[in-house]
Amino acid sequence: MNKKYTILSAALCLGLSFSSCSDYLNNDKKFKDRITLEKVFTNRDYTQEWLANAYHYLMDYNADVASKEWTPFCFSDDMYFGDREDRYKTWKNVEYDEGFYQNSWDEAYKGIRQASIFLQNIDMNQEFNQEERDDLKAQARFVRAYLYWKLLQKYGPIPLLPEEGLDYTESYDALSLPRNTYDECADYICNEMVLAARDLPLQRELLSIARPTRGAALAARAKVLLFAASPLMNGNTDPYAAQMVDDKGKRLLAAEYDESKWAKAAAAALDVIKLKQYRLYTANYRPVGDAQYPATVVPPYHPVYSERNYPDGWKDIDPMESYRAVFNGELNATDNPELIFTRGQNQGSESVATMVLHQLPRFAKGWNTHGMTQKQCDAYYMNDGKDCPGKDKEIGRGDGSDRLPGFTTKKDSLDKKYLPVTTSGVSLQYVNREPRFYASVAYNGVVWHLGNAEKETDTEYTSWYYRGTGEGRTNTMFWLRTGIGVMKFVRPTDTNDKDGAIDPKPEPAIRYAEVLLIYAEALNELNGTYTIPSWDGSENYTIQRDVNAMREGILPVRLRGGVPDFSQETYDDVNEFRKCLKRERQIELMGEGHRYFDLRRWKDAAVEEALPIYGCNTLMTKSERDMFHVPVQVPSLPTTFAEKTYFWPIKHDELKRNRRLTQNPGWTYND
Repeated sequence: MNKKYTILSAALCLGLSFSSCSDYLNNDKKFKDRITLEKVFTNRDYTQEWLANAYHYLMDYNADVASKEWTPFCFSDDMYFGDREDRYKTWKNVEYDEGFYQNSWDEAYKGIRQASIFLQNIDMNQEFNQEERDDLKAQARFVRAYLYWKLLQKYGPIPLLPEEGLDYTESYDALSLPRNTYDECADYICNEMVLAARDLPLQRELLSIARPTRGAALAARAKVLLFAASPLMNGNTDPYAAQMVDDKGKRLLAAEYDESKWAKAAAAALDVIKLKQYRLYTANYRPVGDAQYPATVVPPYHPVYSERNYPDGWKDIDPMESYRAVFNGELNATDNPELIFTRGQNQGSESVATMVLHQLPRFAKGWNTHGMTQKQCDAYYMNDGKDCPGKDKEIGRGDGSDRLPGFTTKKDSLDKKYLPVTTSGVSLQYVNREPRFYASVAYNGVVWHLGNAEKETDTEYTSWYYRGTGEGRTNTMFWLRTGIGVMKFVRPTDTNDKDGAIDPKPEPAIRYAEVLLIYAEALNELNGTYTIPSWDGSENYTIQRDVNAMREGILPVRLRGGVPDFSQETYDDVNEFRKCLKRERQIELMGEGHRYFDLRRWKDAAVEEALPIYGCNTLMTKSERDMFHVPVQVPSLPTTFAEKTYFWPIKHDELKRNRRLTQNPGWTYND
């Protein structure tokens, strides 16, 4: 290998420091501070530390599910944050500039370089056997491809670096690279994931759970192909897309629609399904229970699903517990059969547990600042699969019905009429909702179990969000602007009144439910029939719009959640099924970092993110509870959409360093 690539800072290459990788190109540093690549890649420990450093760049700014300090992308039209109020307004009003939340570009390319050097040198290490080297190479290839994916998802088309690296002695002009097209980027990432899959194992042990498996590589590939098939990237003739060009004027987003891209996405999802390594997690039916783990609330009787065991029905499962346990730490990563890729607990300071800290009430020493919009609250079905009365009325949608008036009574509680709601005084808008609602929504009158509280008397705490109550509107930042909180990710034992009382949560970067929904969505968009080879060429798939196959994708997700299937008419209507599929993703994947990017790839963001945010009237006290539950627009949660936000801006420093790099439409160059 050319020695121009060989001498690096020892601290950096061994993962002992994560400072700027600009030192990689600094040939003036003293030799005594460095070790050669030959030294690194002939030593077993040094080699492993090099790869560990590459993994490091998947954390923080390049996380998939995280709180807002590193990345705000888990907050779209479904969730918001009330602390950092000025930052939220800057974010939602599109008042930010090209330097806002920008470290992901640097971090991703550092990790890409780290992985590339690893791939070029690992074969010299004879302290590993061939099988070990193949696995390590596959891991590095996955990390590099996944970092490219995070860049592509956020920034759109990006420069793909040459495999052989760059000669740092060349001029800036010689080192400058143009942006590749979106399809070129997607194809490269997908090809790399296939190469990785060949040598990755089907399973990992507990201590290696954050390292990718074959399923992780193939699932990431399905995700990339889904985006490449979506309207923003496929057949986009809008003026915005016409402006997205490289330095020679070449279009970077495909103007010509290619239906086969959907077929490729469906086939890629089928590749994961056919591994038979994953299933949706289900908790067993519980005839009796306690406050934290109550007896199963059985969905309303259905002549088919109430009489059959899962996956053909819900007779033998607990739908609410099945859903909430996937996220709240009840299961460790190795026990979760639907977790395909996770960083485990290697999530950095803005972890899923940090999100929970911001969701917990002040009584539990939480921040009480991460909340849910009325739109997201309305998205959840009733327990019979119908829309809630008054759904989306305030934003001009729905069936014209009014929201349910009235509140639960003490008698209702004694009679257990509205389980799992056990509190009197809860709005009837929040009763008889689907199980995922109760696993996800902290409604007014919700009970936080707080099982790890220091005092037994501090468990089973009821949050009321009326003004003048402990969790209601205050002059501080610690209150929910919509009067609706988030319960997802919260375990019944979680509290923050003592150290370590919030249980760790494996990050659900990619899980099986998402793969099933990818399969259903992609199939729905097909008119023709396509023959697509499997990832390893072992068989050919016939891919077409097949209602039975679409059911195989979406129905297990709904039945696990205790919700009945759609009608045949819905499946037969492409547009109607598309609407239902989008809603299913909105519900099932809430808070997992999907919604922001989904709205953009569908080209729905211009409508959905421009709608005002509604919530409860938090100015009202308990004595005015009827008015509290009449949704109002929330002025402290502004929202708008600007066309330029389809993709994130590239910061000015990068544009100056790479003279062939073009800015995303609508953003500036700072010339």
